Amino acid sequence: MKTALSIAGSDSCGGAGIQADIKTMTMNGVYAMSAVTALTAQNTTGVFGISEATPEFLREQIDAVFEDIFPDAVKIGMVSSAELIRVIAGRLRHYRAHNIVVDPVMVSTSGARLLKPDAAAVLSEELLPLADLATPNIPEAEILSGMSVSSKEDMIKAAEKIHRAFGCAVLLKGGHSAGNADDLLYSDGMPRWFESRRILNPNTHGTGCTLSSAIVSNLAKGFDLYESVKRAKEYVSGALLAMLDLGRGSGPMNHSFDLKSRFAQMAE
Repeated sequence: MKTALSIAGSDSCGGAGIQADIKTMTMNGVYAMSAVTALTAQNTTGVFGISEATPEFLREQIDAVFEDIFPDAVKIGMVSSAELIRVIAGRLRHYRAHNIVVDPVMVSTSGARLLKPDAAAVLSEELLPLADLATPNIPEAEILSGMSVSSKEDMIKAAEKIHRAFGCAVLLKGGHSAGNADDLLYSDGMPRWFESRRILNPNTHGTGCTLSSAIVSNLAKGFDLYESVKRAKEYVSGALLAMLDLGRGSGPMNHSFDLKSRFAQMAE
Protein backbone atom coordinates (compact mmCIF):
# COMPACT_ATOMS: atom_id res chain seq x y z
CA MET A 1 0.00 0.00 0.00
CA LYS A 2 1.27 3.47 -0.86
CA THR A 3 1.77 5.97 1.95
CA ALA A 4 1.44 9.72 2.38
CA LEU A 5 2.47 12.10 5.16
CA SER A 6 0.60 15.26 6.11
CA ILE A 7 2.59 17.91 7.98
CA ALA A 8 -0.07 20.38 9.08
CA GLY A 9 -2.19 21.76 11.90
CA SER A 10 -5.05 20.02 13.65
CA ASP A 11 -8.64 21.23 13.17
CA SER A 12 -10.75 20.41 16.20
CA CYS A 13 -13.99 20.44 14.17
CA GLY A 14 -12.56 17.96 11.67
CA GLY A 15 -13.17 19.77 8.39
CA ALA A 16 -9.68 21.00 7.56
CA GLY A 17 -6.06 20.40 8.51
CA ILE A 18 -4.76 17.01 9.60
CA GLN A 19 -8.25 15.60 10.03
CA ALA A 20 -9.31 16.48 6.48
CA ASP A 21 -5.99 15.20 5.16
CA ILE A 22 -6.34 11.80 6.82
CA LYS A 23 -9.94 11.40 5.62
CA THR A 24 -8.99 12.43 2.09
CA MET A 25 -5.91 10.22 1.89
CA THR A 26 -7.90 7.25 3.18
CA MET A 27 -10.70 7.79 0.68
CA ASN A 28 -8.11 8.12 -2.09
CA GLY A 29 -6.54 4.77 -1.32
CA VAL A 30 -3.29 5.51 0.52
CA TYR A 31 -2.13 4.99 4.09
CA ALA A 32 -2.18 8.36 5.88
CA MET A 33 0.38 9.54 8.44
CA SER A 34 0.76 12.88 10.19
CA ALA A 35 3.13 15.29 11.90
CA VAL A 36 1.15 17.95 13.75
CA THR A 37 2.49 21.50 13.57
CA ALA A 38 -0.15 23.04 15.83
CA LEU A 39 -3.37 22.41 17.70
CA THR A 40 -6.20 24.77 16.91
CA ALA A 41 -9.41 25.52 18.76
CA GLN A 42 -11.75 26.13 15.84
CA ASN A 43 -15.12 25.35 14.39
CA THR A 44 -17.07 26.38 11.31
CA THR A 45 -17.37 29.99 12.56
CA GLY A 46 -13.74 30.77 13.27
CA VAL A 47 -10.38 30.03 14.87
CA PHE A 48 -10.30 30.77 18.59
CA GLY A 49 -6.84 29.62 19.60
CA ILE A 50 -3.60 28.15 18.24
CA SER A 51 -1.05 26.17 20.25
CA GLU A 52 2.09 25.41 18.26
CA ALA A 53 4.20 22.30 18.54
CA THR A 54 7.75 23.01 19.60
CA PRO A 55 10.37 22.75 16.85
CA GLU A 56 11.99 19.85 18.73
CA PHE A 57 8.76 17.86 18.96
CA LEU A 58 7.85 18.49 15.31
CA ARG A 59 11.27 17.18 14.34
CA GLU A 60 10.72 14.07 16.45
CA GLN A 61 7.37 13.42 14.74
CA ILE A 62 8.85 13.75 11.25
CA ASP A 63 11.85 11.58 12.11
CA ALA A 64 9.61 8.90 13.62
CA VAL A 65 7.66 8.63 10.38
CA PHE A 66 10.55 8.73 7.91
CA GLU A 67 12.71 6.27 9.85
CA ASP A 68 10.00 3.61 9.94
CA ILE A 69 7.43 4.11 7.14
CA PHE A 70 9.03 6.25 4.45
CA PRO A 71 6.21 8.22 2.76
CA ASP A 72 5.65 8.02 -0.98
CA ALA A 73 4.46 11.63 -0.95
CA VAL A 74 4.36 14.54 1.50
CA LYS A 75 1.84 17.35 1.91
CA ILE A 76 2.67 20.46 3.94
CA GLY A 77 -0.23 22.57 5.10
CA MET A 78 -0.57 25.05 7.96
CA VAL A 79 2.78 26.00 9.49
CA SER A 80 2.51 29.26 11.38
CA SER A 81 6.10 30.05 12.43
CA ALA A 82 9.50 30.45 10.81
CA GLU A 83 11.11 28.03 13.26
CA LEU A 84 8.75 25.21 12.34
CA ILE A 85 9.18 25.85 8.62
CA ARG A 86 12.95 25.56 9.00
CA VAL A 87 12.57 22.24 10.81
CA ILE A 88 10.33 20.84 8.07
CA ALA A 89 12.62 21.99 5.27
CA GLY A 90 15.68 20.60 7.03
CA ARG A 91 14.16 17.18 7.59
CA LEU A 92 12.77 16.93 4.04
CA ARG A 93 16.24 17.70 2.69
CA HIS A 94 17.82 15.22 5.10
CA TYR A 95 15.55 12.36 4.00
CA ARG A 96 15.48 13.40 0.34
CA ALA A 97 11.71 13.31 0.37
CA HIS A 98 9.89 13.29 -2.95
CA ASN A 99 6.43 14.15 -4.30
CA ILE A 100 6.25 17.20 -2.05
CA VAL A 101 3.14 19.39 -2.26
CA VAL A 102 3.08 22.68 -0.36
CA ASP A 103 -0.30 24.26 0.35
CA PRO A 104 0.82 27.75 1.52
CA VAL A 105 -1.96 28.22 4.08
CA MET A 106 -1.92 31.87 5.10
CA VAL A 107 -5.55 32.69 5.96
CA SER A 108 -8.40 30.38 7.02
CA THR A 109 -11.75 30.21 5.22
CA SER A 110 -13.23 32.22 8.10
CA GLY A 111 -10.60 34.96 7.63
CA ALA A 112 -8.22 34.19 10.52
CA ARG A 113 -4.53 34.74 9.73
CA LEU A 114 -2.68 31.43 10.17
CA LEU A 115 0.85 32.44 9.13
CA LYS A 116 2.95 34.86 11.16
CA PRO A 117 4.31 37.76 9.07
CA ASP A 118 7.98 36.74 9.45
CA ALA A 119 7.17 33.15 8.45
CA ALA A 120 6.07 34.08 4.92
CA ALA A 121 9.64 34.96 3.92
CA VAL A 122 11.01 31.72 5.37
CA LEU A 123 8.31 29.73 3.58
CA SER A 124 9.51 31.27 0.32
CA GLU A 125 13.21 30.82 1.07
CA GLU A 126 13.23 27.37 2.65
CA LEU A 127 10.15 25.34 1.75
CA LEU A 128 8.81 26.31 -1.66
CA PRO A 129 12.12 25.56 -3.44
CA LEU A 130 11.78 21.94 -2.20
CA ALA A 131 8.24 21.54 -3.52
CA ASP A 132 7.22 19.64 -6.60
CA LEU A 133 3.93 21.56 -6.51
CA ALA A 134 2.58 24.62 -4.70
CA THR A 135 -1.20 25.12 -4.46
CA PRO A 136 -1.92 28.79 -3.62
CA ASN A 137 -5.32 30.38 -3.88
CA ILE A 138 -5.57 33.84 -5.46
CA PRO A 139 -4.83 35.87 -2.28
CA GLU A 140 -1.84 33.63 -1.51
CA ALA A 141 -0.62 33.85 -5.11
CA GLU A 142 -0.77 37.64 -4.88
CA ILE A 143 1.54 37.53 -1.85
CA LEU A 144 3.94 35.03 -3.41
CA SER A 145 4.08 36.75 -6.81
CA GLY A 146 3.95 40.35 -5.61
CA MET A 147 1.18 41.25 -8.08
CA SER A 148 -2.59 41.61 -8.04
CA VAL A 149 -4.64 38.90 -9.72
CA SER A 150 -8.02 39.79 -11.20
CA SER A 151 -8.20 37.89 -14.51
CA LYS A 152 -7.16 34.66 -16.18
CA GLU A 153 -4.25 36.48 -17.78
CA ASP A 154 -3.14 37.65 -14.32
CA MET A 155 -3.37 34.08 -13.05
CA ILE A 156 -1.00 32.89 -15.78
CA LYS A 157 1.46 35.72 -15.09
CA ALA A 158 1.38 35.12 -11.32
CA ALA A 159 1.81 31.36 -11.67
CA GLU A 160 4.74 31.87 -14.04
CA LYS A 161 6.38 34.29 -11.58
CA ILE A 162 5.97 31.82 -8.72
CA HIS A 163 7.34 28.99 -10.86
CA ARG A 164 10.38 31.03 -11.88
CA ALA A 165 11.03 32.18 -8.33
CA PHE A 166 10.86 28.76 -6.67
CA GLY A 167 11.24 26.17 -9.43
CA CYS A 168 8.07 24.26 -8.53
CA ALA A 169 4.94 23.60 -10.53
CA VAL A 170 2.01 25.80 -9.47
CA LEU A 171 -1.68 25.01 -9.16
CA LEU A 172 -3.30 28.43 -8.82
CA LYS A 173 -6.80 27.89 -7.48
CA GLY A 174 -9.46 30.15 -8.92
CA GLY A 175 -12.15 29.68 -6.29
CA HIS A 176 -11.72 33.26 -5.03
CA SER A 177 -12.44 34.74 -8.46
CA ALA A 178 -15.84 36.18 -9.30
CA GLY A 179 -16.42 33.85 -12.24
CA ASN A 180 -16.10 30.10 -12.58
CA ALA A 181 -13.86 28.17 -10.21
CA ASP A 182 -11.26 27.46 -12.91
CA ASP A 183 -7.83 26.36 -11.69
CA LEU A 184 -4.55 26.85 -13.52
CA LEU A 185 -1.74 24.29 -13.50
CA TYR A 186 1.57 25.82 -14.58
CA SER A 187 4.31 23.23 -15.10
CA ASP A 188 7.14 22.68 -17.57
CA GLY A 189 6.62 26.19 -18.91
CA MET A 190 3.04 25.36 -19.92
CA PRO A 191 -0.25 26.72 -18.50
CA ARG A 192 -3.12 24.23 -18.48
CA TRP A 193 -6.63 25.02 -17.31
CA PHE A 194 -9.01 22.87 -15.33
CA GLU A 195 -12.41 24.35 -16.08
CA SER A 196 -15.04 23.87 -13.38
CA ARG A 197 -18.53 25.16 -12.82
CA ARG A 198 -18.95 26.80 -9.45
CA ILE A 199 -20.81 24.50 -7.04
CA LEU A 200 -23.34 26.51 -5.04
CA ASN A 201 -22.45 25.10 -1.65
CA PRO A 202 -21.55 27.56 1.14
CA ASN A 203 -19.86 24.78 3.12
CA THR A 204 -16.31 25.02 1.83
CA HIS A 205 -14.33 24.65 5.05
CA GLY A 206 -11.13 22.73 4.27
CA THR A 207 -11.40 22.64 0.47
CA GLY A 208 -7.76 23.65 0.01
CA CYS A 209 -6.52 21.05 2.48
CA THR A 210 -8.67 18.40 0.82
CA LEU A 211 -7.52 19.23 -2.70
CA SER A 212 -3.80 19.18 -1.85
CA SER A 213 -4.17 15.91 0.07
CA ALA A 214 -5.99 14.29 -2.83
CA ILE A 215 -3.22 15.41 -5.19
CA VAL A 216 -0.59 13.96 -2.85
CA SER A 217 -2.51 10.69 -2.67
CA ASN A 218 -2.53 10.35 -6.44
CA LEU A 219 1.16 11.26 -6.74
CA ALA A 220 1.92 8.58 -4.14
CA LYS A 221 0.02 6.05 -6.25
CA GLY A 222 2.14 6.86 -9.31
CA PHE A 223 -0.11 9.15 -11.35
CA ASP A 224 1.60 12.03 -13.13
CA LEU A 225 1.00 15.60 -11.97
CA TYR A 226 -1.72 16.50 -14.47
CA GLU A 227 -3.69 13.32 -13.81
CA SER A 228 -3.21 13.70 -10.04
CA VAL A 229 -4.71 17.19 -10.14
CA LYS A 230 -7.56 16.07 -12.41
CA ARG A 231 -8.50 13.17 -10.14
CA ALA A 232 -8.19 15.36 -7.04
CA LYS A 233 -10.53 18.00 -8.46
CA GLU A 234 -13.09 15.32 -9.31
CA TYR A 235 -12.93 14.08 -5.71
CA VAL A 236 -13.39 17.58 -4.24
CA SER A 237 -16.32 18.25 -6.58
CA GLY A 238 -17.98 15.05 -5.41
CA ALA A 239 -17.45 15.97 -1.76
CA LEU A 240 -19.00 19.40 -2.35
CA LEU A 241 -21.92 18.05 -4.36
CA ALA A 242 -22.83 15.76 -1.44
CA MET A 243 -24.10 18.96 0.25
CA LEU A 244 -23.21 18.09 3.82
CA ASP A 245 -24.47 20.84 6.13
CA LEU A 246 -22.89 20.90 9.59
CA GLY A 247 -22.26 23.80 11.93
CA ARG A 248 -23.36 27.42 12.02
CA GLY A 249 -20.68 28.79 9.67
CA SER A 250 -18.82 27.58 6.58
CA GLY A 251 -19.13 23.86 7.24
CA PRO A 252 -17.02 20.93 6.03
CA MET A 253 -17.47 18.83 2.93
CA ASN A 254 -18.50 15.20 3.03
CA HIS A 255 -15.08 13.56 2.57
CA SER A 256 -16.63 10.10 2.73
CA PHE A 257 -19.30 10.71 0.07
CA ASP A 258 -18.08 7.71 -1.93
CA LEU A 259 -17.71 5.34 1.02
CA LYS A 260 -19.58 2.12 0.23
CA SER A 261 -18.25 -0.18 2.95
CA ARG A 262 -20.76 -2.22 4.96
CA PHE A 263 -19.04 -0.83 8.07
CA ALA A 264 -20.26 2.64 7.11
CA GLN A 265 -23.92 1.64 6.87
CA MET A 266 -26.45 3.34 9.14
CA ALA A 267 -28.63 1.36 11.53
CA GLU A 268 -31.99 0.23 10.17
